[in-house]
Amino acid sequence: MAIYPNIYQTLVPCPIVELRGYLAACGLKGRLYAYLDYNGPTGTSRDSVAEGMLALAAEKHKLLPGQPVIEASSGAFALALTLAGQTAGHPVVLTMPEDAPALRQEYLLRLGAQILHSPAQRGLAGARALAETTAAEKGWYYMDWLNNDDNPTYHRRVTGPALVRSIAREGSSIVDSIVIGVGSGGTITGVGETVKAWTNDVRIVAVEPYESQALSSGLTGSHGIPDIGFGLVPGNYNSYVVDNIAAVTTADAVRAAQRVLRTDAIPASPSAGAALHAAAQLIANGKSRSALAVFSARQNIL
Repeated sequence: MAIYPNIYQTLVPCPIVELRGYLAACGLKGRLYAYLDYNGPTGTSRDSVAEGMLALAAEKHKLLPGQPVIEASSGAFALALTLAGQTAGHPVVLTMPEDAPALRQEYLLRLGAQILHSPAQRGLAGARALAETTAAEKGWYYMDWLNNDDNPTYHRRVTGPALVRSIAREGSSIVDSIVIGVGSGGTITGVGETVKAWTNDVRIVAVEPYESQALSSGLTGSHGIPDIGFGLVPGNYNSYVVDNIAAVTTADAVRAAQRVLRTDAIPASPSAGAALHAAAQLIANGKSRSALAVFSARQNIL
């Protein structure tokens, strides 16, 4: 058995599992697969992205040894970046609205992050502005993961090729659709560009919350699907590689996540449930015979 230098070297390639139980429970015929991209310490795909973006920044000499890293985030990426930064020797400073959840802030502080607050009424825009100005004033590295091309570049180098190798059979693909929830836009852009460079026979489907359709209609609102649907179109999002956009309600996402745990013993998060529901709908509507959903986060079941 191999011995790895750190946890991040174990995260790719991710396993692909056929969801036979879920498909049968839905009464559908076809093939349905899940790409389980959630095996890092935070239980999300953000772990590999954070570590990969730090490595790319260092490779390009944008990030110097020991240089502090600042980012506007209080969610899963904040957790992942804090841990990856500590591992790589970079202090991590997070900016967030002052009304960000207190328990999340306390946890991030315990992990070693520093926190700077922006006015609550300015939301994410205020946190991003604070991160940018602070980085310029102090000489810190601003990650800017929603707009930094190192995010999709990581997926062009790693996730996309890993997926293509997994689904390729004798020059063709075992799936006709790949379904991906959109948060920062890095995964769907990097994977989509890689797949489209290989074949035009695979449809790329973006998933967003029905309650917050920034990608399709521009109408946004609150929803209950963490890790996707940030209420904006991220700079990393390449719409040219996206064939369709599927809007999934919070209720359908949660229901799909609960069902796949019962049918296939996979602890999917609501964001994974959203991708799963969208993929199953493609099969149900006759638009796909073999679909793969990217599961970007797992759910704690206790």
